[in-house]
Amino acid sequence: MSQAEMTRTEDENVTAPVELSAEKLHEKCMALANNLWWTWQPDVFNLFRDLDPIRWRQLDHNPIALLREFTPDRLETRVAEMVLYSRINHAYRRLKEYMSSSTPWADTHAGVLGSKPVAYFSAEFGIHESIQIYSGGLGVLSGDHIKSASGLGVPLVAIGLFYDQGYFKQHLNEEGYQMEEYQDTKVENLPMKHAVDPEGKPITVTVELKGGKLLAKVWQMNVGRVPLFLLDCDVDGNSPEDRELTSRLYGGDERTRIRQEMVLGVGGIKALKALGITPGVYHLNEGHSAFATLEAVRDHMHEDGMSFDDALREVAKRTVFTTHTPVPAGHDRFDAGLIEEHLGHLRESISISHEQLMGLGRVDTNNQHETFCMTVLGLKASRRANAVSQLHGHVSRSMWAHLWPWRVEEEIPIGHITNGVHIPSWIAWQMQQLYDRHFPSGWYHHMGEPDAWQFIHEVDPGELWETHATLKNLLLQFVRRRISRQCRRRGESDDAVERARTVLDPNVLTIGFARRFATYKRADLFLTDVDRLVEMMSDPKRPVQFIFAGKAHPKDEPGKAKIKKIQNLRHDPQFRDKIVFIEDYDINVCRHMIQGVDVWLNNPRQPLEASGTSGQKVVLNGGLNCSILDGWWAEAYDGRNGFAIGTGRTHTDTAKQDARDAEDLYKVLENEVIPLYYDRDVDGLPRDWIKRMMYSISTLAWRFSAHRMVADYTKLCYVPAAGGLSSQMPT
Repeated sequence: MSQAEMTRTEDENVTAPVELSAEKLHEKCMALANNLWWTWQPDVFNLFRDLDPIRWRQLDHNPIALLREFTPDRLETRVAEMVLYSRINHAYRRLKEYMSSSTPWADTHAGVLGSKPVAYFSAEFGIHESIQIYSGGLGVLSGDHIKSASGLGVPLVAIGLFYDQGYFKQHLNEEGYQMEEYQDTKVENLPMKHAVDPEGKPITVTVELKGGKLLAKVWQMNVGRVPLFLLDCDVDGNSPEDRELTSRLYGGDERTRIRQEMVLGVGGIKALKALGITPGVYHLNEGHSAFATLEAVRDHMHEDGMSFDDALREVAKRTVFTTHTPVPAGHDRFDAGLIEEHLGHLRESISISHEQLMGLGRVDTNNQHETFCMTVLGLKASRRANAVSQLHGHVSRSMWAHLWPWRVEEEIPIGHITNGVHIPSWIAWQMQQLYDRHFPSGWYHHMGEPDAWQFIHEVDPGELWETHATLKNLLLQFVRRRISRQCRRRGESDDAVERARTVLDPNVLTIGFARRFATYKRADLFLTDVDRLVEMMSDPKRPVQFIFAGKAHPKDEPGKAKIKKIQNLRHDPQFRDKIVFIEDYDINVCRHMIQGVDVWLNNPRQPLEASGTSGQKVVLNGGLNCSILDGWWAEAYDGRNGFAIGTGRTHTDTAKQDARDAEDLYKVLENEVIPLYYDRDVDGLPRDWIKRMMYSISTLAWRFSAHRMVADYTKLCYVPAAGGLSSQMPT
């Protein structure tokens, strides 16, 4: 019997010879790769990496692409060399058990959804860097949402679009200007298959337009227990233009955008019907998918004989709508011509006039000059609407108060459920090991509960600091590789490439800033007083260094100018090797940064940051937040779990506000952050800094977890919308 045939049985306690052919071994590995459950399982991630660490990195950590380079026999040889048999079998068994089991939490709190699941719509899903169907925070939030729904066992299906070119790859040229590059995705390297109807036939849906139609095939990915269905317009029967419709995320003009949103909303409802899925709840994550409500109305009218008003009432009571931004540009608007061109056929099928349809997307239904707003449709066609932080809730109620002119602002029906992050996806493996050593067995089943995290105070401060130092060194190694590669690509000198391999110092306070380079996020606020900054960074005893990353939208020239400004600091001797910019910000870059920085900097112009989740990821790994009191930090900061820039007050003059915030940023760095970091005991430990790390973890990790967030949605929105409450009295 070969070594490949000698492996553990499904019972870990019994070792016996089991027939395991090379083909079966390859099949098990592919089964692991084809469910994105592996993306939050460090042991499975490490298993794939161990097959070929170099190719694993080169292939953007894509296990299917990696396994396609192995024949079954070569895989068997490699597995034997690395003694991976038991690890593969163990991982495979765990996946099978995970997929076949229910959870006590869902059985108790989400029972009604078992027969009528949640249909979760989003324009983007950030699940892993190898799946390029996301651009930033909204997508990562959607990905974390469905991962936690899987973990909690909440019956949920997700609907999005498949972008075969994804979002752009970012490169900075010699002048520091952002260049965009789009690359075709190899579908065969992705963990997806054609979705099929109950009879096993591949599904294609038709979206009728006035004077035409759009076709979309439906793909299926599995994210743990949650199926993710992605619509793709690259099918025979579409015009060459329409075949490219879903190729890029957030690309093209308004006509492209409205057609994408027709496919997402209308096509998404049709796909669910073709799949034989009858949702009990529609959750619209942002306004991009709001057309789904109109298609659901049409379905009720045609299938159940309802009037338009009754059908709209029925759909609205089962619809949850989440708004994500107070920035006007974040709310899609379309003129009357585009609306009639694309929704005219649907409008006629539900027997309403053009003006009635436009009124559903207008704040003032009688204002014929007002455009159609997708957020307004989402709010009007739902009975449960929420913002994504407490402060954002206040802003949203004020922003949309004119929709309910008879109500005082406090009674505007927009609540809030603050965003959270999927803890297993963002905890560094080293930190998870630390938690496993000191937290009770099975603590991760209670990651959304406060008691689970109080055991961080039993960890030896030196052990926590050593773990953080390890992660920081891994971050700096990653940064040096990326910066040297950037230099080589730009054709810079050998000296420049060599210098890039030594940038940054692991003993220096390291501040990270990574997010979309929209102007309101003020990435260059720290440059307001250059002389003061230079003095701070060059202090021989208490220096500071910065790592930046982020993309600007291809059409956002002011955002690109901020990137160029920061990138070109590398040419200034005062900042050389102390400020770096990492190109092509994605989930992989984010993971390295949030796991290794000392401080996470966030300084948007309040109150334009609806929530923000990157700082929540930092908490899990022992980093501290230094932020404007906006979004989630406004409700999280208590004076001891991080640092605040300013007091949360805003000025009506934005120039004065920016100047005041810059001054407050310098003050908090000079008077709080830097002294605390460099205050060391005889063992070289910053004891008070470590206490703050522990306190941050114990007070914030559970509260801003996606498990807590999804539990809130389930109890406060999903179950009531699906009609699952045992008691409720009107207030």
